[in-house]
Amino acid sequence: MKSTVIKGKAQPLGKYPHIKRVGDFLFVSGTSSRRADNTHEGVVIAKNGNVTLDIKLQTRAVLNNINAILKEENASLKDVVDVSTFLIDMKDFKDYNEVYATFFDFNGPTRTTVAVHQLPHKNLLIEMKVIAYKKAKN
Repeated sequence: MKSTVIKGKAQPLGKYPHIKRVGDFLFVSGTSSRRADNTHEGVVIAKNGNVTLDIKLQTRAVLNNINAILKEENASLKDVVDVSTFLIDMKDFKDYNEVYATFFDFNGPTRTTVAVHQLPHKNLLIEMKVIAYKKAKN
């Protein structure tokens, strides 16, 4: 087994790796739109303090972040076999689904999407975790 915390990415908020390899399976921890500088994609804070959150931008950023994490193990989103998605509000499902469909089709991974009460930061609308399959290099 190999666990990796990736330098240059948003660091885990607890004692867990970004990705763990177990044989030919890759397990990616819950990933958000958080950037390495701890800001979030899909969040605009106006001068008056009003916050606008964009599920489409956050979904795209999450999937791009997951792809970058998978690259650490010479894998990509093409190797993902299962996705678990956590949405703060199911009203965002349609827009999330629209962006998701630009990354995957019916030949893609299995998927479960659930609504949750909250995520680790008030500006997050979505978090995803994935399992991928990529033969280990010997």
